[in-house]
Amino acid sequence: MENFIFQNPTKVLFGDGMLDHLPGELAPFGRKLLLVYGGGSIKRSGLYDRVIGLLEKADKEVFELAGVMPNPRTEKVYEGIEICRREAIDFILAVGGGSVLDCSKAIAGGTFHPGDFWEDLFLDGQRIDCALPLGTVITMPATGSEMNAMSVISNWATKRKRGYGNANLFPQFSILEPRLTMTMPREQVVYGAVDIMSHVFEQYFSPPDDDNLSDDLAEALLRNIQVSLDRSLADLNDYQARSNLMWGAAMALNGLLILGKEGDWQAHKIEHALSAWYDVPHGAGLAVVHPNMLYYMRKEAQHKLARYALRVWEIDPAGKSEEELALAGLKAMRDYFNEIGAPATLGDVGISPDVIEELADTTDIIRTGYKPLERDDVLEILKLSI
Repeated sequence: MENFIFQNPTKVLFGDGMLDHLPGELAPFGRKLLLVYGGGSIKRSGLYDRVIGLLEKADKEVFELAGVMPNPRTEKVYEGIEICRREAIDFILAVGGGSVLDCSKAIAGGTFHPGDFWEDLFLDGQRIDCALPLGTVITMPATGSEMNAMSVISNWATKRKRGYGNANLFPQFSILEPRLTMTMPREQVVYGAVDIMSHVFEQYFSPPDDDNLSDDLAEALLRNIQVSLDRSLADLNDYQARSNLMWGAAMALNGLLILGKEGDWQAHKIEHALSAWYDVPHGAGLAVVHPNMLYYMRKEAQHKLARYALRVWEIDPAGKSEEELALAGLKAMRDYFNEIGAPATLGDVGISPDVIEELADTTDIIRTGYKPLERDDVLEILKLSI
């Protein structure tokens, strides 16, 4: 394994009834709190009333930022920063899925930054030395934002979607109560699970390929996600399956799987172009792009794809060359995505083949992994996705 330094400071409260611990978790922080959430789902489910009751118990003065959209946008971040500065907010509580969390982190990072959060942090990558503390209550397992320091924001005006990471953006705590996810529609469960698997793929399908614990953990996680997703789709109220998906999302992107690995993340960059232009659900875009990217780099990734076929899908290697085994693994991946109802083509997510040149032009090129991609490589992957 390559050298690494690992630290994850986020406290996780996992399981039934853990939301009731919220007042105690908030006790060390100041009285003024910004509550950030999305649409009306937390009100329809009763979660909003439950959270407000706990905040009253904690004697917090609550300000609200509602209406955070999927693929959260810069305008919502600016709105949150303005509230935090005007009201001298002490703490941000994000209640929702990854979009709400990412928006909250961008607000936390931008509040004390003297310049423009989008230009300075997300485009120029400037470091910040402090941020507003935040905590999370998760309602959709997918992004893993509850246990990492990353935020992804879209600028709808410029059609750009960018990520930013800083250690000051780790949540102070994250409450993972699996029953809070059971109001998710089936489609969102599928998209969330694809996002989780894609996060694992980005780390697993990357050098080095020496025997290492990170790859073994990734394989175990992929197997568990598939079993748990199948059980969840058979019964959306299966607590054991839904709790495994919830913890799997956090494990997929809390920093453990990347230890000693280079990582790739090029599939995410291609998908970011899709959702920046067409606002497609992130997991849906990844379902289209990621298998095709791996197919495109199948020769460079052949050894790992063959291992994936053996260890994740238990494909019989008898009579198969390494190349044939790698292709069988890729076929198993796409067949599974088809089986769970994930989209397979750009047309499935409403994107015309006429725009792929434009999408390739606006994909952020990072040149990582087994096959560092250039703009023309991205275009070929998008052609495979038609």
